[in-house]
Formats: sequence, C-alpha cells, structure tokens
Amino acid sequence: MSSHKSQRRRGAAQISGNPKFWGRHAVTAALENPERRIIKVWGTREALAHVDLPQGVPFQFCEGSDLARFVPRDTPHQGIVAEVAPLEDVWLSDILGAHEDDDRPILILDQVTDPHNVGAIFRSAAAFDAIAVVTQDRHAPPESGVLAKSASGALEFVPWVRVVNLARALEEIAEHNYWRIGLSGHADTTLNKALAPRRNALVLGAEGEGMRANIEDHCDQLAKLPISEQMESLNVSNAAAIALYADAALRQSKAD
Repeated sequence: MSSHKSQRRRGAAQISGNPKFWGRHAVTAALENPERRIIKVWGTREALAHVDLPQGVPFQFCEGSDLARFVPRDTPHQGIVAEVAPLEDVWLSDILGAHEDDDRPILILDQVTDPHNVGAIFRSAAAFDAIAVVTQDRHAPPESGVLAKSASGALEFVPWVRVVNLARALEEIAEHNYWRIGLSGHADTTLNKALAPRRNALVLGAEGEGMRANIEDHCDQLAKLPISEQMESLNVSNAAAIALYADAALRQSKAD
C-alpha cells in the first residue's frame, strides 16, 4: 500500500503566520533542534543569559511586561519567546520503515483537538519512548505556543504524523505488524490483557465523544482502563499516559 503524506507535527496545519513558543523548556528544545528554523527570539537579559542562541539567530532584549503581548493573557512566559517556522513534513511510511525491529508503541489520536491535551500527550509520549504520535490532518490542533508549552519540549523529538485518512493509516500500521488497541470505556477487556507482547498501536478518541465507529472498526481489539466505578472516564491525556506506561512496563518485564 502506498503511504499517504502527513505533516510532521503540525507543519502545514498552521493557518497564518508562524507560531510563537514561550517558556524555557519549549524554547530551549526548539533552539537545540537542528530541524527547527528559528526566526527570532525575544527575552529578558536574565533569561537569555541562560540560553545558548545559535549563531545568526536574531534576538531582542525585552522587559518581561513587553513579552506579555506575545502570549495569552496571564500566561507565564518565563522571560523568553521565540518565533519559529513549522517543522517539515514527514511520511507515515518513513516512520514505520525506520522502526521495523522496534517494539516501542505508536500513539494514534482520533480527533483530539484540545492543544493542552495534545501537548500533554506528546510529553507522555516522550517520557515513555513512543515512536510517534499520529493524528488526522484536519481534526487536530495546529502547532502553537499553547501546545508547545504543554509538551515541555517534546514536540522537537517525538514525530507528529498528520494523515488525511486515519482509517487508512491504521491499515498501513497493521501491515507493519502492530496490534491496534482502541481505548474505550465500553470495552469488556482491560488494557493489561489486551496488550500484545510486541508492537502495540494505542488508539484514543476525542474528548467526550471517544473514537468514531469507523476507527473502532479498524482496531484489532478494544480495551478499557480498570478505573473505579466512581469515575466514568479519565481525561484523554491522562488515559494516554497510563496506556503508554502499561506498554512500557510490559516491555520492561520482557527485558528482565
């Protein structure tokens, strides 16, 4: 099957202008990423004294109050803001082909649109060593300062694969021997019983609505997290972190 093109972590999803990142972790990670083009950096003298600016990157000293115009109201910018260019596109087939002998998971998000949640999911994906995060191109947030701040630098080293058709992407993922597990509250099986010994693809649905029926149909198995009956569900970013931890724990037990 021919692979369909995807924007690497939000690239062409930016509607107008370039995103501005703020906060030490998000900006420092962007500066250290050789694939990221930095357009300009603004910062206080104190903040910039602790940053290794690449040669040739334009920068401007500012007071903290001046930086407030770059960020949402009452957002802690930590004294530094950077305007960046979106990262280049990537193909799903490139990610899959580069990890044929890799047991680490892939994370698939079905129309998860909140940038705070997506950023937090990237942070968990980095913490638990996921290969990539896959989303639909049209129903995911663009690269933004809010998302980058929530990701705490993870946007720079966890590939974000944007695809036109998520169902076809799941078919391609299956062709590379991933066991596709959809997290759903109405599943009968718990996640620990559903995880395959190797190569799991973890699929999570949108906040509130969950996975679409067509996406569920493209999963090999549905599974639920064994949470207390006192709570109906978890926030999608929390669910992603737990699922990624469960996969990592299974891989570690095999290694031991």
